[in-house]
Amino acid sequence: MTVNALTPDSATPSAVIDRVSLVLEAFEGPGRLTLAQIVRRTGLPRSSAHRMLERLVQLRWLRRSGRDYELGMRLVELGSLAVHQDRLHRAATPLLHELHRATGLVVHLAVLQGTDVVYMDKVGDRLTAAIPTRVGGRQPAHCTAVGKAILAYSANRASNEDTLPRKTKYSINSPAQLNAEMAKVHAHGVAFDREESLAGFGCVAAPIGSLGEAVAAVSVCGPMSRMTFDQRLAAPVRMTAMNIWRNVDDGVQRVAPTLQQVRPLRGGPTARPATNGAGLQFA
Repeated sequence: MTVNALTPDSATPSAVIDRVSLVLEAFEGPGRLTLAQIVRRTGLPRSSAHRMLERLVQLRWLRRSGRDYELGMRLVELGSLAVHQDRLHRAATPLLHELHRATGLVVHLAVLQGTDVVYMDKVGDRLTAAIPTRVGGRQPAHCTAVGKAILAYSANRASNEDTLPRKTKYSINSPAQLNAEMAKVHAHGVAFDREESLAGFGCVAAPIGSLGEAVAAVSVCGPMSRMTFDQRLAAPVRMTAMNIWRNVDDGVQRVAPTLQQVRPLRGGPTARPATNGAGLQFA
């Protein structure tokens, strides 16, 4: 079967792919969609949209429940496969779990797409449900520690908007504030989120990449009562970021030896890095 069978009225395979892409992108965000909603979001003719939707249901790319459509299990399977085949994700996976064991906090791996961060992985235990992030989910980059860690090394961090959208009352909301924050991140190699993306929670992140650039970021997140914005969390996060990039460069999977000497946090961040470094304490 060829993709042309999806929409007989399409002239070329590329046109079919464009239409399939329109339909699938209509489902960005939570919830199911009706045929009428999909037609409005895509601008496709109703008859063409209906034929395409039904064929995508047969292929398990979509799932139909009554009159509603939602993303199907085949896309979940392909998405999971893509993530696990990704070189960065493969290099990071054992180190993300090691960082979680060392700190007891939720660990995120994220990349930048436009003005948002997209989460590639999330590792944790009971805390994971309290932090409403998910693999494949997005957040405004300027509101998150992982986003700020990447933006600090990006040439495209400037915004043409007078104000930036806020997630909480503590979120950065102006380009001037963002630039000032980026200067701190660039100077210290670590980014903080103090209730800027979720009230009551904070994060510490470090960029992943070669010197002077960031292709991704790793963070630890938890309730503010368990967070310290200094070397106690900055050191293991930065060490994890460096070892992830070393794994990417080497094409092998290793566990950072220094993190094996970090005690798990019990009731609050009291872990100590294996080597002593200058404390990072800036407001």
